[in-house]
Amino acid sequence: MMKIRNLSQDLNVSAIGFGAMGLSEFYGEADDHSSLTLLHKLIDHGVTFIDTADFYGRGHNERLIGHFLASLNHTTRNEIRVATKCGIDRSPAAAYERSINNEPDYIIRCCNESLSRLGLECLDLFYLHRIDPSTPIEESMECLSQLVKEGKVKNIGLCEVSASTLRRAHAVHPVSVVQTEYSLWTRDIEREILPTIKELEIGLVPYSPLGRGFLTGRYLNNSDFSDSDFRKNNERFQQQSIDHNLQLLNVLKPIAEKHEATTGQIALAWLLTQYEKLVPIPGTKHVKYLSENANAAKIILDSSEVEILNHTKQNFEVKGNRYSEEGMKGVNA
Repeated sequence: MMKIRNLSQDLNVSAIGFGAMGLSEFYGEADDHSSLTLLHKLIDHGVTFIDTADFYGRGHNERLIGHFLASLNHTTRNEIRVATKCGIDRSPAAAYERSINNEPDYIIRCCNESLSRLGLECLDLFYLHRIDPSTPIEESMECLSQLVKEGKVKNIGLCEVSASTLRRAHAVHPVSVVQTEYSLWTRDIEREILPTIKELEIGLVPYSPLGRGFLTGRYLNNSDFSDSDFRKNNERFQQQSIDHNLQLLNVLKPIAEKHEATTGQIALAWLLTQYEKLVPIPGTKHVKYLSENANAAKIILDSSEVEILNHTKQNFEVKGNRYSEEGMKGVNA
């Protein structure tokens, strides 16, 4: 049985969620038939939390999830919780160029479009995907609060938000969930953001909890990535960075062997020890790895193992930025 965690008062989800972005782009070619098959396997593994965004495939990902939801019977459909996002306004001409938009009119339009693509009347969780400092967060939160009052949104979330902006937002309307990159090789939030989240008792959803696949040990060569895979040109996946960052895998391997698990499963199990209201959302295109990720929730690390992994940030510095300058727009704003 999959364990259940409470992200907010009315948002109870599987301890391991699913990040659907890769089913549309950024991680090689997409195939809708295979993606739908994979999504149906979520049910077999008790994964009830799906994360998408209007940004992923310019609406394609939401339409895909909507198609999946429409195929479910009423009972199963009621078990699934869907989170989506708005706030990254993507250029129709350029592959990666984007601007950040938190204006109320834009939020309302995006919410309505997401509801339509997903085939829903109400979003379980609606995030601002990135924060635009030129729009006061108070204005954006007032708009999101109105969407809650109208019954279009149940829970409000913020992504890659700074601690100070989170406090300002939470003072306008309760922020149910924060989503941010967090894993054994991206631990920036532990300085200010994670303590603030815990203080305010807000749920936390780490994306890229497996270090974009690196922590699984399956990607040891830059040549493993196709030209359509954004990791091909990402700093952390250049060969010299990979060779340096192998030190982190070397810490994971003996713990994985002890538990007869993979290094990726240990990385997820470690995350689950960091906060009781935390639900990671690893993504994959393969049923085998979906099963592997879901089963990570069964692994119980002892205190000495958690301490070893906690101290990796003191003993080892990850090489390479996690995003390009374009990708860092709106991060920690």
